[in-house]
Amino acid sequence: MMKFAEPTLGHRDEARPVLFRGARIVDPAAGSDQTGDLLVVSGKIVETAAEIAPPEGTEIVTCNGAVLAPGLVDMQVHAGEPGHEHLETLASASRAAAAGGVTTMACMPCTDPPIDDPALVDFVLRRARDTAIVNVVPIAAATRGLKGAEMTEIGMLQEAGAVAVSGGRGAIANSGLMRRLLTYAGDFGVLVINAVEDAELAGSGVMNESEAATRLGLAGIPVAAETVMLDRDLRLAALTGGRYHAGQISAAESVEALRAARKRGVKVTCGVSIAHLTLNQYDIGSYRTFLKMHPPLRTEDDRLALVEALADGTIDVVISNHDPQDVDTKRQPFAEASDGAIGLETMLAASLRLYHDGSVTLPALMAAMSTRPAKLLGLSCGTLAPGSPADLVLFDPGAPWIVEAAALSSKSKNTPFEDARMQGRVLRTVVAGRAVYEYSSSGN
Repeated sequence: MMKFAEPTLGHRDEARPVLFRGARIVDPAAGSDQTGDLLVVSGKIVETAAEIAPPEGTEIVTCNGAVLAPGLVDMQVHAGEPGHEHLETLASASRAAAAGGVTTMACMPCTDPPIDDPALVDFVLRRARDTAIVNVVPIAAATRGLKGAEMTEIGMLQEAGAVAVSGGRGAIANSGLMRRLLTYAGDFGVLVINAVEDAELAGSGVMNESEAATRLGLAGIPVAAETVMLDRDLRLAALTGGRYHAGQISAAESVEALRAARKRGVKVTCGVSIAHLTLNQYDIGSYRTFLKMHPPLRTEDDRLALVEALADGTIDVVISNHDPQDVDTKRQPFAEASDGAIGLETMLAASLRLYHDGSVTLPALMAAMSTRPAKLLGLSCGTLAPGSPADLVLFDPGAPWIVEAAALSSKSKNTPFEDARMQGRVLRTVVAGRAVYEYSSSGN
């Protein structure tokens, strides 16, 4: 049984203190992984210790060894609102986030209209305040209308509350504009996020260019479409010194390009979606359109290279790339179906596959899904240090469950993990000390 809190209309309840007792406390920011207690008072973390004597009136949450970690920070969420509320709203996305242990959503500017004006940044923040049950921070458009032709007023967008700027689903193709953007954004310390795909090289491709695509009779997207754009961006980041983040990579060659750039001293970061870490092109099977996404799923060798890069820290951030699509646009022939898959509710559970098979440690996973994205976006969460916001996730990494699309909290149900067996269940999600989601096995 799942239980969600109601929106707080801009204020958090002054709840009584909460003591999490007997948890496996994983705090990547401090490099700690130990069993103990954690005390929350007035929405803040007060103390972590082997054993804590709770103040009078404290709510006791008996954890029985479940993992307690900083709430996840998802850097790439398409929330639909404004303009695409039939696919998702901030309210429905926030419920999916809470069920998946995500306490902060960074919402992309690919809305209608795009988030390219301070008033629209303010609109998203106000709507989130009134309807969402997790934290919402807007990523603003880097160019007006996301058309890739004219820069937005980055300083004003930042002042209004934007935590980064992005070209949206498509790359900023104009190299001169990208150079100016990195230089100008650098003056404000603003992170520039770019999709790494050369649209001309990608052409009309719909999956990874490979023998598998040939067998399915589908046009392919070469890895070069990604690496050519990534190489350009890495050189521009070195030239300008701007804060650059490759939104998501999908190929082994991209990993090598990033490693080489960092050896040259270029300060860049990158993300990868949980789908690309846990699925490959053969999972498409007989034209499963819920696995059609951008960038496309690549080979198993690419997937393994991405997992290795996550484990060694080359990949900084894991994202859901939550991109809701409805039945009308997904129940189509593969080549005609829309790209995109939802992922907020399954990101943590899917990532635990990598923990269970020994590929990535739990602290490394939590760092990539909480601590590092929080730091990149300039947020105060992502840590269990005393005085930090009590944005937490409590989960049982061994609890089995099956993904039922109809039971997911998103308005759209286009999950690539439909009917998949997962091992790892969120038990409680806490935002500013307030439980916004609780799971109980009773009644199931």
